[in-house]
Amino acid sequence: MSAVDTELETLIRARYPIIYVVSWEEKRVEDALRAICQSRNKKMLQWTVTQGIVQNSSNRDDATRDPLAALDHVMESRDQAVYVFKDLHPFLNDTALVRRLRDLTYALKTSYKTIVMVSPVLRLPPELEKEITVVDYALPTLKDLDELLEGIIQSVKSNPQITTEMAEDEREQVLQAALGLTGNEAENVFAKSLVEKHKFDVHVILSEKEQIIRKSAILEYYPATDAFADVGGLDLLKDWMGKRTVAFSEKARDFGLPAPKGILMLGVQGGGKSLSARAIASLWNLPLLRLDVGKIFGGIVGQSEENIRKAIRIAESTAPNVVWIDEMEKGFSGTQSSGISDGGTTARVFSTFLTWLADKTAPCFVVATANDVSALPPELLRKGRFDEIFFIDLPGESERVEIFAIHIKKRKRDPANFDLNRLAEASHGYSGAEIEQSVVAALFDAFDLGRDLTTDDILKVVRESIPLSQTMKEKIDILREWSESRARPASSVNNAKILRTMEIMDDDSFEFGDILVDNSDGPLAHDLSE
Repeated sequence: MSAVDTELETLIRARYPIIYVVSWEEKRVEDALRAICQSRNKKMLQWTVTQGIVQNSSNRDDATRDPLAALDHVMESRDQAVYVFKDLHPFLNDTALVRRLRDLTYALKTSYKTIVMVSPVLRLPPELEKEITVVDYALPTLKDLDELLEGIIQSVKSNPQITTEMAEDEREQVLQAALGLTGNEAENVFAKSLVEKHKFDVHVILSEKEQIIRKSAILEYYPATDAFADVGGLDLLKDWMGKRTVAFSEKARDFGLPAPKGILMLGVQGGGKSLSARAIASLWNLPLLRLDVGKIFGGIVGQSEENIRKAIRIAESTAPNVVWIDEMEKGFSGTQSSGISDGGTTARVFSTFLTWLADKTAPCFVVATANDVSALPPELLRKGRFDEIFFIDLPGESERVEIFAIHIKKRKRDPANFDLNRLAEASHGYSGAEIEQSVVAALFDAFDLGRDLTTDDILKVVRESIPLSQTMKEKIDILREWSESRARPASSVNNAKILRTMEIMDDDSFEFGDILVDNSDGPLAHDLSE
C-alpha cells in the first residue's frame, strides 16, 4: 500500500466526514478505496451525474442523479459505506449544495459513512475550506510503473515478434521516461511502443509527455534532435555534463548523489548556448521543455503568478526533464523597477521562479542562457540557484576547424575536400553562428553559379563579412573581463589575448580595427551556433 493509500485509510478510520481527492486517475483511486473498504468491511458506492448513486457501474439510479438528492440519500442511509462522488466540483457554486455538505459534516462524524470527492481540479468554496480534507493523489511511482510494465511484459512475452528483454539500465530508462504519466497514460504508451517499434522505446514514451506539455500552452516541447557531436569544442562543459548522465538513476540516489539543479550559460551571442541546451537533453535522453517567459505574463490581475505556478507544476509532473530558459535577462528584465512599472508583477513572478530554483526536489534540470550579464538580477547568480555558471567565448582556431567541418558535413559535403585550416585562419573572431552562416551564404553563391561549393567560396564570404566581435567589441571585452573570476570556462583552451594596438599582423594573427588577437596561445573554446 502506498503512502497516499495509507493516508486515505487513516482518514476514513478516523471518521473524517468529507475527503477531497485531487487526481486524474479515477480508476487508481477507486481501486485503492475498494481495497480499503474490503479490509474495513464497508460498502463502496459511487455517484456520477449520469448514473446517480450505484454500487455497480453498469447500473443507474435516476432518483439520485441530482447532487442534492444524492446527498440526501447519504444522510438517510444506515450503511457503513464510503460514497465516492466523481466530478462534484462544478456544482459547488450552488448555495444549497454547499449548505447541505456543511450539514452532512456533523452527521457523518457520528456515523460510519464517509464522502470521498474525486476530481482532477481543486475547487472549494470558502465555506467548505475548514470542513473538507484535501488529499493530492500522487502520480505512479517508479515501483508502480515497474509493476505495470512487468504486467505488460508477461502478457506479450509469448509473441515472437516483440522484444521484451531489457538490460537493467535500459529498463530504468524506460521507467524514468514514463515518470510523470498517469497509470492509464503509461499503459497506453507502453502498448504504443510495442505496436510501433516491437519493443519498449524511450523516444516513443517521451512523445506522450509531449502531449501533456503542448496542452499547457506555456511550455514548449522540443524534440531532442541535436547531439554533442554537433557541438565544437567545450570539452569542460561536455565532461561536466557527461559525469552527470546517470545522475537521475536510482543507482545515483543510492550512492547519495542529489539530482543536479541546473546550469547558467553566459557568453557571446551566437556562441552555441541554445544548441548546448538541446544537446544536453539529447545526451540524457530526457524531454526538453522550453519556458517562454513572455507567455507567463497575462493581462488579468493574478494571471501571471498563476501561470508561473502552472508552468512549474507541469514541469515537475513530467520530470525528469530539462527545462530550457533562453535569453533569461530579456525575460526577467525590469525586475528592479517592477513596483513602479507593473505593480510588482514581474518581481513576484521572478521571486516564485527563484524560490523554485533553490528549493525544487523534482528532477528538473534547468538550463538558462544569457548574453548580457549586467542585465541579470544579482539574486540569480548566487550559489544554490545553479550548480555551475559556464562562460562560452569565441572559438579558437582548432574549434573553428571542427565547426567548419560539422557545418560542411551537414550540407552533404565531405569536409576532407575543403581546406579547413585556411578557413579557420581567415575566420578569427567569428562565432559559431557566423561560421554556419558563411557556409550557407557560400552555398547560395555556388548554387547561383551552377557549380559545387569550394573553399574559395566560403573564404570570399568570410572576408566580406564583419563579425560581431568587431561590431560589439567593447561589450564583449567587458563580458570576458567579468567572466575571468566569476564563471567557469566551458573549455580548457586558454583565453585569447586581446592586444589593443595597431600593427600589421603576421599569418598567425588577424586584425579587427584596433584589436589584435594573438592565437598562438589559443582563444577560448566554443561550441556551434545557436
